Amino acid sequence: MQAQQADSLSIEAKSETVVDTGHSVSRATWLSTALPGAGQIYNKKYWKLPIVYGGIGTCIYFAVENQRLYRQYLDAFLIRVDGDSTTTDQFVNFYNERQLIELQNIYRDWRDLSLIIGGLVWALNIIDAHVDAHLYYYNVDEDLSLRVEPDLFYVNQFPAVGFRLELKFSP
Repeated sequence: MQAQQADSLSIEAKSETVVDTGHSVSRATWLSTALPGAGQIYNKKYWKLPIVYGGIGTCIYFAVENQRLYRQYLDAFLIRVDGDSTTTDQFVNFYNERQLIELQNIYRDWRDLSLIIGGLVWALNIIDAHVDAHLYYYNVDEDLSLRVEPDLFYVNQFPAVGFRLELKFSP
């Protein structure tokens, strides 16, 4: 019988040390989820706050304004169809009932669109905080450069004009 010999190659386990960087990706993400812009503050990207609040504030403004106009045309329509001849609405000489219904539909759709876009801006705020937290310690070295210059090259023995992109970086 042959005895099994121990393998002469030994596998050494690598011990990886976990470095606590002090900057949490999940904290930045949850902060932006709870309060838009808080993740950007945590990531020290203060210049992004006006963009976040401007986008969300604009969407809220248009949602409120479109809701007000929707209610205005809905109330005018309800006054017209209530059967009471003593009540009149402010659009009596401007719009008929069908036009009032169309205006209601338009402003309701615009209100809904404003809310959807506001939700997208909020989601982009969360994604931005998450990605920026991942790149918090990313080193942008000065050795990284991109150069674009016009170039003359040949395609099937015919000269052609184009651009040359040259990316230089050092490790």
